[in-house]
Amino acid sequence: MTEAMLKKIFPTAQILLRLAIGVGFILPVLDRIGVLGAPGSTNVSWGNWTNFVAYANKLMPYFSFKMASFFGLVATIGEAVLGILLIIGYKIRLAAYGSFLLTLVFALSMLFFTGYRSPFDYSVFSVSFASLLLASLQSEAVLQQTHKQGS
Repeated sequence: MTEAMLKKIFPTAQILLRLAIGVGFILPVLDRIGVLGAPGSTNVSWGNWTNFVAYANKLMPYFSFKMASFFGLVATIGEAVLGILLIIGYKIRLAAYGSFLLTLVFALSMLFFTGYRSPFDYSVFSVSFASLLLASLQSEAVLQQTHKQGS
């Protein structure tokens, strides 16, 4: 693949990756607050906050139910903010690093407390490391821009 082709594909690939990760954050948030349907509906994992908090507690058995609920809320707010930032393309590097850390915590919690298949069935490690890649691509773009300005 030539450098010219890569320069055309690179921005499109970044936008598609941002959108995939961003929407991947927003949909579960909408599920947790019941926007996507009632519990038990097709394509609904939780359907309400109560069901989500029960799942969050399963991922954080070392915390009290109240603390797990609090961290579930913090994670949900984080997912909403990071999802929006990635979708609109604002503070991409910061949002991508945040996405990496948040999904890595999810993946490890799933791995240790729901079994080895869960984070792989839901591709949480893939999203985590794709977020890290997106952040590093943004860092590389900043370095190249700085290098060009210094020349």
